[in-house]
Amino acid sequence: MDIRLRKSTPADIPRLNTMIPNSVRRLSAGFYTDKQIEGAISDIFGIDTQLIEDQTYYTACADDEPVGCGGWSKRRTLFGGDQAKNNEDDLLDPETEPARIRAFFIDPQWARRGIGSRIMRQCEEDVLQAGFKEMKLVATLPGEQLYRYFGFKGTHRYELDLSNGARLPVVDMVKQIEK
Repeated sequence: MDIRLRKSTPADIPRLNTMIPNSVRRLSAGFYTDKQIEGAISDIFGIDTQLIEDQTYYTACADDEPVGCGGWSKRRTLFGGDQAKNNEDDLLDPETEPARIRAFFIDPQWARRGIGSRIMRQCEEDVLQAGFKEMKLVATLPGEQLYRYFGFKGTHRYELDLSNGARLPVVDMVKQIEK
């Protein structure tokens, strides 16, 4: 089946809001406990509608059904959906600050078929065209392998506090980019 990659629209949000928790629950199993997964779904994982407004978020579709999503940002927020934001999201300076790679989720039935790689290649192309020289992200443990494959280097491991009392291990990662 052919996978089509397109910029996300507000009309995608309801279907992505169903796909994302399913993705996290299934693809994070073995990396995180159930308590960590549910806390992260509640507090962190989800759509950042600013990315859709900025046209830097992509939806991968099989027939018209979303099977993956992800994007990049030219704004300061490093991670988290709308539920995690609480202040103004200022623009970054491409000359001195890294673009953010954000919110990659794949439908578990479509995992390991190159969808995340396809979205990442599109993001890298966009980031270069926008004039950035570096990319930064916070990787979950299940996503770390994809980002390392694309040349990201881990800089710092730490845990995020979740409202249910769990702590979520993550990795700060960066990559220099060139034309």
